[in-house]
Amino acid sequence: MSGPQIEILAIAVCAAVACSVVGTFLVLRKLAMLSDAISHAILPGIVVAFFLTGDLNSPWLIIGAAATGVLTVALVEALARTRRMKEDAAMGLVFPALFSIGIILISRYAGNVHLDVDAVLLGELAFAPFDRVILGGSDVGPRALWVMGVIMLVVVGSVTLFFKELKLATFDAGLAASLGLAPAVIHYGLMTLVSVTAVGAFDAVGLILVVALMVGPPAAAYLLVDRLKTMILLASALGAVSASIGFWIAHLLDASIAGGIAVGVGIVFLVTFILAPRRGLAAVSRRRRRQRWEFARVMLTIHLAHHEGEPDEIEESRVEHLQGKHVGWSRDFTDRVVASAIENHMVTLDDGRLRLTPEGRTAAGRELSHEGS
Repeated sequence: MSGPQIEILAIAVCAAVACSVVGTFLVLRKLAMLSDAISHAILPGIVVAFFLTGDLNSPWLIIGAAATGVLTVALVEALARTRRMKEDAAMGLVFPALFSIGIILISRYAGNVHLDVDAVLLGELAFAPFDRVILGGSDVGPRALWVMGVIMLVVVGSVTLFFKELKLATFDAGLAASLGLAPAVIHYGLMTLVSVTAVGAFDAVGLILVVALMVGPPAAAYLLVDRLKTMILLASALGAVSASIGFWIAHLLDASIAGGIAVGVGIVFLVTFILAPRRGLAAVSRRRRRQRWEFARVMLTIHLAHHEGEPDEIEESRVEHLQGKHVGWSRDFTDRVVASAIENHMVTLDDGRLRLTPEGRTAAGRELSHEGS
């Protein structure tokens, strides 16, 4: 890899880690799409700050964007508190309005400035190595790498420092309030981190990738682990892996790097969604199939237990009786259920008749007792 490629990948990884850390809390709070609202709504804050400073590299742009992000959250919650609309509808009203204001300001007053709409939406990581930081006459690297590196450290440091407070406010806001932790302050502090992270990645990677990185890796980690600390670490790792995969996809296809990374996020999530050990699609399918056979075996034992000692016991215990109109099972399904029950030592088959074993009788009795209670 060349030097610029390493720098581009480093910027992408820093952005992925920062977005994944704050995105974990958004996913757990069921506010994943708030990342989309904030990342779009910060645009007018950036534009206004640029108008005031005249410098795209000014730290006031980050401050203005963070303030607009917090304003977005406040407006959404204010509309939701009226109980005249739900929170998702409030987001759908607030962030398009603020984003449109930013677009109008750019197109009307900043046509000759690098704040074009394409850069806003998609970003362009390929250009990041050309914008260098010069200190004392020495080139110390791309500006985007310094900005995202500092923001990543601020995010990681803040989450580490206030981990207990964030954890408690996320899972039990009522308890946090009773302990005097001010969950509202914690919430707005988190939203400030989200806004700062979004604006830091704004110029380099664009809004679409910010949303993908804030939602995709945390959602994938949520399918794999239960502990918050492990989830944050895993989401960060998955974000870095997604950035690496996407970078090489873009390199091989000669396509947009931000677009390639967004595809990488989708690939990582899709693989996790299918193959996650406990919550993945394949695991759920296996579990449902296993439960189907377990249920069928128990139903077989209950059927036999109901007719034990009855005059029709001989007829009801025959395999062919379970087929067709009597129980409703097909021939193939009946044979497989009987074979499974025999394998699990729940019944025995003798001359076409099924007899319960002690294990089968226990299983039937346990199920019947549950129904009775």
